[in-house]
Amino acid sequence: MNIILLSGGSGKRLWPLSNDIRSKQFLKLFRAPDGSYESMLQRVYRQIGRADADATVTIATGKSQVSSIHNQLGEKVGISVEPCRRDTFPAIALAARYLADVRGADPDEPVIVCPVDPFVEDDYFFMLQELDRQVKKGGANMVLMGIEPTYPSEKYGYIIPETAAPLSFVRTFKEKPDAKTAALYISQGALWNGGVFAFKLSYMLRKAKELLNFEDYHDLFANYHKAPKISFDYAVAEKEPSIQVLRFGGKWKDLGTWNTLTEAMEEKTVGNAIMNKTCENVHIINELAVPVLAMGLRDVVISASPEGILVSDKEQSSYIKPYVDGIDQQIMFAEKSWGSYRVLDVEKESITVKVTLNAGHSMNYHSHRHRDEVWTVISGKGRTVVDGMKQQIKTGDVITMEAGCRHTVYADTELKLIEVQLGKEISVHDKEKYPLE
Repeated sequence: MNIILLSGGSGKRLWPLSNDIRSKQFLKLFRAPDGSYESMLQRVYRQIGRADADATVTIATGKSQVSSIHNQLGEKVGISVEPCRRDTFPAIALAARYLADVRGADPDEPVIVCPVDPFVEDDYFFMLQELDRQVKKGGANMVLMGIEPTYPSEKYGYIIPETAAPLSFVRTFKEKPDAKTAALYISQGALWNGGVFAFKLSYMLRKAKELLNFEDYHDLFANYHKAPKISFDYAVAEKEPSIQVLRFGGKWKDLGTWNTLTEAMEEKTVGNAIMNKTCENVHIINELAVPVLAMGLRDVVISASPEGILVSDKEQSSYIKPYVDGIDQQIMFAEKSWGSYRVLDVEKESITVKVTLNAGHSMNYHSHRHRDEVWTVISGKGRTVVDGMKQQIKTGDVITMEAGCRHTVYADTELKLIEVQLGKEISVHDKEKYPLE
């Protein structure tokens, strides 16, 4: 199978764990088979591999998420990077051209597009294989997956099929309704639109050329900022006369809010958390080094991270976004392709950061114009390059870099540093990269 996973969103509904870089699909809240915690991204990627070990997976995402994807899935995963945010149709068009022009995919091969973050079991991915087979049969230009609804939801769009058969042509699409209208749609046999589409690659290449007017992948990438902000539903699916829907009746959840996310969690607590026996339906997720204690609470979610602390009734947590939009704070935690960092302290002319580099990884060779930096190694072994001079480092060593100094660090083992940034103009944009001399 050729699968395009759409990975976007700012994750503000799951604040304070998520931010503009660390969207919900990167939060490690679910138990993996080996007992460790894994993210929605890692869970879906693992499930795809279990259903089809030969599947080609391409993740369509923005620049800000590339490092997190490499951190969690490795360097070999295919990534179609959007130069800027548009909407799902331009993202899918760019990913289709990436498959054709960069990965050399056969235009006659089926392509399946689905979100990166559904909470599903393996039967969902076996249904993707059925979508693949239906596209190969050529009975329609596009085949969708329709989710059999479990309640009249106001959060999803609806697909109304012509018949109640497992595979049916689509009669019409309906926008997100109110609960009363949703119940009416369901009585007519409507299905939730789960954002899963399948088609031949050649079909999408034609649609992309027709609607966006470009020559190839590189042309589309260079002019991506000119692409209209339009969803795949509006641009393509709802205008396609030859379109079928395949019913899916298995477990499917969109974990977009704290309320739905905690319903899917196997454990009541993650991190250093304690609750007494009087608590009912309470979940605590704590990324801080201090304990969180809950007593006598009911239907509450508590989430603590360097970005902030949330204490909310679970139902009310769905309405968090406008409040988070008003919070102006620098990002305090992020995963990078080489490891991760966590901001420990912010002063007027200094920032203190804990940096963790994974074994075998390194930072870019870079410099800063407006700040000095001091690294203190607190664990592990590695090597630094400072203005071309190489040096072995170990626990207890201190490395000082003045503004303008070119530097990088390699981790021979997992390497942890305390980085102190000193200057009057400290900014994430103050960074110039160089090839290693």
